[in-house]
Amino acid sequence: MKQFFKTLLASVLGLFLGSFLIIILFIIIIVSFSGGGEESFNTKENSVLYMTLNQKMVDNASNGILDHIEIPGMNDQKKLGLNDLTSSLKRAKTDDNIKGIYLDLSSNPGGLGTIEEIRNAIIDFKESGKWVIAYSEYYSHFTYYIATAADEIYLYPEGEVDFRGFRTELMFFKGALEKLDIVPQIIRGSNNKFKSAMEPFMYEQMSDANREQIMKYLTSMWGHLLNGVSVAREVSIDELNMIADSVLIRSAADAVKYKLVDKAMYKDEVLALLREKLEIEENDDIETACFMDYIKYEDPEAKLKKELGDDEDKIAVVYATGSIESGNGDDETIGSERISKAIRKARLDSTVKAVVLRVNSPGGSALASDVMWREMVLCKAEKPVIVSMGDVAASGGYYIACPADRIFANPTTITGSIGVFGMLPYTGDFFKNKLGITTDRAMTNAHSDMGSSFRMLDDFEFNTIQKGVDKIYMQFTTKVAEGRGMTQPAVDEIGQGRVWTGIDALENGLVDELGGLTAAINYAATAAELEDYDVTTFPKEKDPFEQIMLEIKGESKTYFAKQALGNNYKIYEQLDNISTMEGYQMRLPYLIDIR
Repeated sequence: MKQFFKTLLASVLGLFLGSFLIIILFIIIIVSFSGGGEESFNTKENSVLYMTLNQKMVDNASNGILDHIEIPGMNDQKKLGLNDLTSSLKRAKTDDNIKGIYLDLSSNPGGLGTIEEIRNAIIDFKESGKWVIAYSEYYSHFTYYIATAADEIYLYPEGEVDFRGFRTELMFFKGALEKLDIVPQIIRGSNNKFKSAMEPFMYEQMSDANREQIMKYLTSMWGHLLNGVSVAREVSIDELNMIADSVLIRSAADAVKYKLVDKAMYKDEVLALLREKLEIEENDDIETACFMDYIKYEDPEAKLKKELGDDEDKIAVVYATGSIESGNGDDETIGSERISKAIRKARLDSTVKAVVLRVNSPGGSALASDVMWREMVLCKAEKPVIVSMGDVAASGGYYIACPADRIFANPTTITGSIGVFGMLPYTGDFFKNKLGITTDRAMTNAHSDMGSSFRMLDDFEFNTIQKGVDKIYMQFTTKVAEGRGMTQPAVDEIGQGRVWTGIDALENGLVDELGGLTAAINYAATAAELEDYDVTTFPKEKDPFEQIMLEIKGESKTYFAKQALGNNYKIYEQLDNISTMEGYQMRLPYLIDIR
């Protein structure tokens, strides 16, 4: 009886606390939204648009409910959608109250593909005749590349510009696995010498083929960055390479001397410069429009058009972001069910006249990729289908893109990686020798335990899996050939798991045009013969309550992992992805971290 009352009391207390937390959460939501909507924000005359890019950059910010609620530790890192950034800069271009942009480039906003689109959006803004100035205490390669879109670049007097060239470093686990008595059984396409996803488990250093492809895409990316800097700063590419080779930028004074920045200035001097540009007095307040507030505001005319535009012609942008897996996925993973359903909805919607698939994915499950490929083929048969590649659209990410009518990539997009692999770790000796754990089994057939991690594959089983991998690789290259109007041998020649930049992919026929999402949407409008149209996005957001629960779960998991691991979070994320792999994989060779 005593135990009964203890259990009853615990249940009642749990119910009370759970209900209390839900009530508090909804009170916070109500207070947050009642405190003023988007329409309460408006730019004042003679304002400067203050842009910081220290938010996590995503292709399409979901505008989640938690973004409007201040919960300590839960949303310290707000997300900034690239779509919101580009559309807001386009609006600022014609906003008479915005006189110019102040770029505070204190942190790196994302990959090179994303940075390219940000930079292009700023260059487009400058066509209005308005000014842009950039300021930072420290410029990385990526933030400096964005800064070169500005009219003037300033640097803190004790700051620096990191301008030493690109590098990427790989970590190899072969020695550690040997010490642990773990044997990685790796199967990849028979000629997939560039499909180096499993090399960290096979070797202690890069293979010659892998080093070749890494140097190819690093050189391509660095060359593209140098070209942009050279044009913007009027410094020759040879001189820029000499500056990097000799590490000549060691201080702010060096950066000024070699014309990478215009002047070393303290923050108060930059503010004085802003007052001068705004033509206001020395002690007058500077009217600023915070960019994160500016993107939330939607002018009444545009809002009314959106509300009444159900029957308007539309271009649907389907966002496919993250690793590819079966199931529903979420905003950071591509679930085959969710994305194929989104493509299908866009196909069946009579008001949608063209579809743009925005791919930002290193690939993943071969089976899940094929499910989405089928929906792309069906959609293409009914209306124009265009692909826009973000930072990466490789392996399975390229597989779902290849049926499109036209493929756009940024010059520095990582793509290709047309190849297949699988891995079965043998852990029997580890458990026996290190932990004293053994296993035994009973089976109805000779190979019922094929794929068990507690025994090695025999020759028959290894060859069976190898044939399966080769079959999928042949299917992959054949479908690329069909989509791209090439022969299968020609695709194989540029396939074999090899990674390409957008620039190289344009040359070898894997993509059709260099450009970002805006260029892809404009092309879709032309292909559908549209002049007036709205842009609608898929997948649609979940219902509010489900969204709250998912965001709390996802953001809290990410928050605590980042707090514990710091800069090593990316390694944890990669290992977490590996642990969830099922079946054959079409995946980028490894985590590409360029610095």
